[in-house]
Amino acid sequence: MVEAIFGKKIGMTQLFDNRGIAVQATVLEAGPCTVIAEKEYKNKKACLIGYQEVTKKRRQNKPMSGYFQKAGVPYFRHLKEIRKIDEKPFEKGMQLGADLFKESEKVNIQAKSIGKGFQGGMKRHNWSGQPKSHGSTTHRRIGSTGASAYPSRIVKGLHMPGHLGNETITVKNMTVVKVDKEKNLIFVKGSCPGHKNTLVLIKKVLPYNSSNV
Repeated sequence: MVEAIFGKKIGMTQLFDNRGIAVQATVLEAGPCTVIAEKEYKNKKACLIGYQEVTKKRRQNKPMSGYFQKAGVPYFRHLKEIRKIDEKPFEKGMQLGADLFKESEKVNIQAKSIGKGFQGGMKRHNWSGQPKSHGSTTHRRIGSTGASAYPSRIVKGLHMPGHLGNETITVKNMTVVKVDKEKNLIFVKGSCPGHKNTLVLIKKVLPYNSSNV
């Protein structure tokens, strides 16, 4: 078993638990990811997985094309080395999917958030704004940004208007409420970052072990 696999965000839906309460859930397609190679280090074992096979091989650069040809596997768009969490051997070409997960377990979902372009400070940082009364001409402007004599510059990290979204975000400890092995889908409680068809990394929440750090 591996620690994480790639997936794709399908959308959102609602499910009903045993008490008849509606639960908002995000639908994720878990894989299928293909095992390309197994790797062993001094204190851990890992395997290289590939996701989303590339049909038009001309879109791959020469170094990656040579790597895939030498390994004897199809071309993949996404590659990642994932840590193994048991001693079960993997075979090259083995498929990994939704059967790695089970209901009620915790997972971390990592993906890129939706990009919203250049935004003002009120939307980007939830500023309250300046006076809205008659005579004020600076309702949504940023106002003063730096000191005069000292330090005579804008302090690094100051909240300013700028690009909003399109950042890698990890939502931790999400609960798997349903697993559909036939359709290779998992349903996690709550919302995940990104738009539909966003690439996501679904990572198991493992118990703390000093040897895994």
